[in-house]
Amino acid sequence: MDRVKWLDKNFIFNVNQGEYKSILTELNETPGKAAALVNSLSEEVLTRRVKGKWSIKENIGHLSDLEELHCGRIDDFIERKEKLRSADLTNKKTYQASHNKKSIKTILSEFKDARKLFVKRMNGLDEIVVNRSSIHPRLNQPMRPIDMAKFVLEHDKHHLQTIKEMIEKLSS
Repeated sequence: MDRVKWLDKNFIFNVNQGEYKSILTELNETPGKAAALVNSLSEEVLTRRVKGKWSIKENIGHLSDLEELHCGRIDDFIERKEKLRSADLTNKKTYQASHNKKSIKTILSEFKDARKLFVKRMNGLDEIVVNRSSIHPRLNQPMRPIDMAKFVLEHDKHHLQTIKEMIEKLSS
């Protein structure tokens, strides 16, 4: 699990607007992909931390926790904000959520519902808003709603890969 840390990754936002619907479809599929990975795992595997890192439940809970930020950033685009709201890089919400005490079914359901709302809101943006850009606060570069969607999708993939690696490590 020596992959590049999320905060160390670089991004270039140049997604073709023609990919908008397919990216949203993929975003909508992430909760199902997470469920397929973890539904058969024991509680011990789901809650185990490896080298002090988040457990599998915490990784999925983290994705759900961020949906509020993503929806807030939609509001930022709608309101023509010059800069998108910042993420809490300490991940306080995830650390305080006690995801390991929740059932995996609850975590997955919360994630599915939150993601469904995000995708619905993204689908509802009019052409004017879809073509706006605002500065991403950490990366200090402009991004459009489609770029944000792709960024969220890349974050999803990062955590799903982390979960796959944890499953492999914990199963051996």
